[in-house]
Amino acid sequence: MTVHTLDQHISWITLDRPEVMNALTPDQREELIHLLETASADATTRVVVLTATGRGFCTGADLRGTPPLKDRLPGDVARVIRTGAQRLITAVLDCEKPVIAAVNGTAAGLGAHLAYACDLILAAESARFIEVFARRGLVPDGGGAYLLPRLIGPQRAKELMFFGDALSAADAHRLGLVNRVVPDEELEKTARAWAERLAAGPTRAHALTKQLVNASLDSDRATAFTAEAAAQEINMTTSDATEGVTAFVERRTPDFTGR
Repeated sequence: MTVHTLDQHISWITLDRPEVMNALTPDQREELIHLLETASADATTRVVVLTATGRGFCTGADLRGTPPLKDRLPGDVARVIRTGAQRLITAVLDCEKPVIAAVNGTAAGLGAHLAYACDLILAAESARFIEVFARRGLVPDGGGAYLLPRLIGPQRAKELMFFGDALSAADAHRLGLVNRVVPDEELEKTARAWAERLAAGPTRAHALTKQLVNASLDSDRATAFTAEAAAQEINMTTSDATEGVTAFVERRTPDFTGR
């Protein structure tokens, strides 16, 4: 089950299957993708918060009910990953609104990668991050081998993926995987404060900034500079850019509307 509310321009998406540590079913995954795509297109949504209930943020895909290995044909696994886990991670990365992960507990496998794909990550002190794939004799999927090296470098990424050791919230912060660690009881309050600040900001500028930063990791300098100039050209057509410059000249706080 997933609970969704839209409050003060903030889309709150809460994974709510605490009895299974919020392992994702295919239907739940599709719902998340739909909610993220809707947030991109909805002018009233200016930021997304992804969190969960119970002791787990998300422990990956719920594998119960999947076909036995002997019944799979060559190509089946790759197809499921492309159309499933990878689509979910892509939906987070491509969402045109800032996405905050408020990690309340264990984030393992695809659940960890779901958090890593978000733009900002808040972690409760009790949160843990685990690359479980090697423990099961598997290759990391759901974008893990793409995301982790870009966040912490290849050597540290391989250490986490080879050994599969649980990483505490404090250690994740030290490595640069999360933005901030807060006491468990302050996670929702902090996530709301960050979301409210983003919701009051220049939404289209945030979208273009996110796009530039994500693309820069795979771009050469000339391409990145060209994209930056084009993004600023587009951004200067927005009402918020006009308001921001006007407010600066008039020495007042800007009133951004997200347009």
